[in-house]
Amino acid sequence: MIDYQTYCQIRHLLTEKKLGLRQIARELKLGLNTVRKWARQESFKPAAIPQRPSKLDPFKGDIVRLLEQHAYSAQQIFQQLKERGFQGRYTIIKDFVRQVRPKPQPAFLTLHFAPGECAQVDWGCAGSVPVGSTQRRLSFFIMVLAFSRKMYLEFTLAETMEHFLSCHQHAFEYFNGVVRQVWVDNCKVAVLSRAAGSITFNPRYLDFANHHGFQIRACGPSQPQEKGRVENGVGYVKKNFLHGLPLTDFQAVNPAARYWLDTVANVRVHGQTQKTPQELFAQEKLNPMHPLPYESAVVGAIRVNSQFRIVVDGNRYSVPCQYASSQLTLKRFADRLLVYDQEKLVAEHVRRYDRNQDYELPDHVAPLLLHRKRAREQKLFLRFLALCPKADDYYKQLEQRRLNPKHHVQKIVALSDLYGIEAVARAMEDAFTYQAFSCEYIANILQQRQHPPTEPGALHLTRQQDLLELDLPAPDLSIYDSKNHPDSPTPL
Repeated sequence: MIDYQTYCQIRHLLTEKKLGLRQIARELKLGLNTVRKWARQESFKPAAIPQRPSKLDPFKGDIVRLLEQHAYSAQQIFQQLKERGFQGRYTIIKDFVRQVRPKPQPAFLTLHFAPGECAQVDWGCAGSVPVGSTQRRLSFFIMVLAFSRKMYLEFTLAETMEHFLSCHQHAFEYFNGVVRQVWVDNCKVAVLSRAAGSITFNPRYLDFANHHGFQIRACGPSQPQEKGRVENGVGYVKKNFLHGLPLTDFQAVNPAARYWLDTVANVRVHGQTQKTPQELFAQEKLNPMHPLPYESAVVGAIRVNSQFRIVVDGNRYSVPCQYASSQLTLKRFADRLLVYDQEKLVAEHVRRYDRNQDYELPDHVAPLLLHRKRAREQKLFLRFLALCPKADDYYKQLEQRRLNPKHHVQKIVALSDLYGIEAVARAMEDAFTYQAFSCEYIANILQQRQHPPTEPGALHLTRQQDLLELDLPAPDLSIYDSKNHPDSPTPL
């Protein structure tokens, strides 16, 4: 007997690869008759497990009749069967009674709600969705008005407090009003604990409820029927909207959900009311919303690392570099992050749900880059001043004559690496003599000294004081005497 996986391999090699029976037998190391048998089967049929005879077989009908008459326990049935000649043990009777005993079906009251009285909320899971280079769990928030069955649907990448409150806010905006009660289950964002009939609600959720003027009602543990409208709504979303929907981009899910709400979910004829939710929504009596939206952010302290980054959802976000290794206050919204130094807003980021990414704002690193640039320039200027005693005076002349003296300083220091410090120092002294203040002049002097002309040329004086050290012979003026000049005319 082969298993289901081997059967699928046989069918795949036969139908897709077009292999023969002998080839399949060699590929899977099976007998030829086995391959031939299962190649003829259109579906996998496991072998029937043979049923061994049991001492209880003659008495099974009696057990069923006894349970139909009365809700006997397994021990009571065991005693009666022993009187009828049963020779087996109690355990097999107990196992059989557990199988055939009719399971009681609980009865539930049908709840009726007045218009605008109640809304029921819940979370649902929709698998995962790609976000950047990672996968995130995709959840959806659903709120259903108990009277009209009109629903609101929103997909999120987390089920934290800021998402929970933000979805409530968006739902009230969608309905353009607030109900008098909101029924929730025992999720931690709503209910912190239950003990001795006392319920401790999450203080942030209580504050949100007080802001909008509704009461919170928590359903009993493991009592989903108490909020059956939203439970049915979760199933309806999975079977209708999500069924067959390719989840390839989170940014496209919520617009598609809003379109589905307006064209399918809230305009369908409801099976119980026989009216559309949109039609009954006209009878809802919702309270007006608070004129100011509630700030749904979760506030807490956060530590900045030495690279002036904070870590949220597995991603790194920058703050101004002067706050490195300090403690700031973070406000986490569902769509953005705000970082404060006491009351001062120092950074704002769009909240991302990728993982292991770094998000840096140019303004946050600019002071550090400027400081590093100034440090490099200071180090370069110190090297320039060390070239020769006249370097400071030379720089002052550069400031007076050139638009960008730092550029010339950088080039002259580079020339010192190429030609040596002594050569550059002498060239700077010569440049003072010529009153030539430019890196191009220094480079020209260095190049001429390193590569002198091969043929003698005209005399080049390098210093003005050298003109005073020349010894010139006295001129011979006799050549200008007319008597000695060969071209002078002969006297008559």
